[in-house]
Amino acid sequence: MDQDAQYEAVSSRDARFDGEFFFAVATTGIYCRPSCPAVTPRRKNVRFFPSAAAAQSNGFRACRRCRPDAVPGSAAWNARADVVGRAMRMIGDGVVDREGVPGLATRLGYSTRQVQRQLTAEVGAGPVALARAQRAHTARVLLQTTGLPVTEIAFAAGFASVRQFNDTVRQIYARTPSALREEAGARSAGSGVTAAGIPLRLAYRGPYATRETFDLLAAEAVPRVEEVTGEPGARTHRRTLRLPHGSAVVSVDEAAPAHTAARQGWLEARIHLTDLRDLTTAVQRLRRLFDLDADPYAVDERLGADPRLAPLVARTPGLRSPGAADPEECAVRALVGRDGAAGLVETYGKRLDVPCGELTHTFPEPALLTGHPDPRLAALATALADGALRLDAGADRDEATRILAALPGLDEETVDAIRTRALGDPDVGPAAEDTWRPWRSYARRHLAVASARVR
Repeated sequence: MDQDAQYEAVSSRDARFDGEFFFAVATTGIYCRPSCPAVTPRRKNVRFFPSAAAAQSNGFRACRRCRPDAVPGSAAWNARADVVGRAMRMIGDGVVDREGVPGLATRLGYSTRQVQRQLTAEVGAGPVALARAQRAHTARVLLQTTGLPVTEIAFAAGFASVRQFNDTVRQIYARTPSALREEAGARSAGSGVTAAGIPLRLAYRGPYATRETFDLLAAEAVPRVEEVTGEPGARTHRRTLRLPHGSAVVSVDEAAPAHTAARQGWLEARIHLTDLRDLTTAVQRLRRLFDLDADPYAVDERLGADPRLAPLVARTPGLRSPGAADPEECAVRALVGRDGAAGLVETYGKRLDVPCGELTHTFPEPALLTGHPDPRLAALATALADGALRLDAGADRDEATRILAALPGLDEETVDAIRTRALGDPDVGPAAEDTWRPWRSYARRHLAVASARVR
C-alpha cells in the first residue's frame, strides 16, 4: 500500500489492516493501529511504519486507547520463505531472547550485519528493536493479568535487568510498570500466578470459522497430550507443550466474546507455565496452531473467485488453516497417525509433574525415539534429534523438504503434510483428494492460494 491508501484505511478505521502497518502522529508522539477510534489526525502530521518496533525506535509511544501492541501479526511473515520472513518468525518464537542476535544470524545462515540490514530495510527495525517490542508486550500482559512481583516479570519477559525493563516500559507506554498494573486493576500478590493460569486474548483479524478449526483439532486429538471438551459452539481445546525452558498446559475457548468491531476479534486463552520465560514462545505457537495471523479477506477473495469454491466461501467465511504447536511432534504424527502417536505418548512421553485432568504427558522429544523399532520413525527422529532436519519457525522450507524426501519410508503425501502443517507453507496441499481426511476442511485454501500465485 502507498501512504495515501494507508491514510484512507486510517480515516475509515479499517481493522483489516491492523498489524499490517502502524501510523504515528507527530504532534502527539503516539502511534496507533489503523482502526484506532480516536479522531483522525491531519495527513500532514501522520507518519507510517511497517512495524510497532519501527514506530518505537522513532520515539513514538503506544496509544493507550487502541493498544497497537496487541494486534495480530502481519500475514506476510507466516507465508514468506525468504530471510526476512524466517527471521520474523524466529524473533516471534523468542530466539533473540534465548540466543541473541548472533544465534538468530547463525540459524539463518547470514552474518549479523546482513540480518540487521535486511530487517531494517523491510520492517523498519533491527532484531534487537523487534525483540524489545515483543518483550515490552509480554511484560504488559504479565503486569496486567498476574500478581507477580515486578522484578520477576522483568526477567520472565526476557529483559536483562530491571533497569532496562523500567526504561523500556516508560518509553513505550509512558507509564511506570506500577502504573500499568494499577490501570488494569491488578495487584501484586507476592509470587506465583492464579490457579486459572495466565489469561490472554489472542487477537485475529476478520471472521474466524471456529467450528471448522475445533472440529479438526477434535478429530486429531491424541489422548493424554490434548483434548477438546464441551459442546460445539462452546468447546475448549486443551493441550500440553514442550517449551525451551519447561512445559505448559494451554487452553483456548471456541466461543468468542462480544467483540468491539466486526472486523476484529480474539480467542480467550489460558496458559499454565512451569517457567514464565516461555510465555512469548507459548503464545506464538498457539497463534500458529490456530492460524491467527492469517488475512481472511485475501483468502476469501481468492477462493471466491473460483466458481467451484465460491459457495464454500459464502457458507464458511474466515476458514483458517491450522498449523502446529510443535513442528517436530507434527512430523512424527504425520508419519505414524493418531493411534500410533497415542502409543508413543504411552511408551515414551514424559509425565507432567502436576497432571491437569486428562492431560498427563508431553509428547516425546525426538531424541527418545531414535531407537524405535520402526526404521521410518527412527530415521525421522534421528534427523530431528541431531539437527540435520530443522522444522522450527525459521527453517528453510526447501531444504527441509529435500531432507524429508530423502528419509526412508516418507512418501510424497507425508512430506506435503509436514511441509503444510509444521512449516506453514501456503503453497502445498494434499496430493490426493482422499489424503488424511481431517485436512479436507482447509486444504482448499492452500490449493486456491497456490493456484492464484501460479496464475
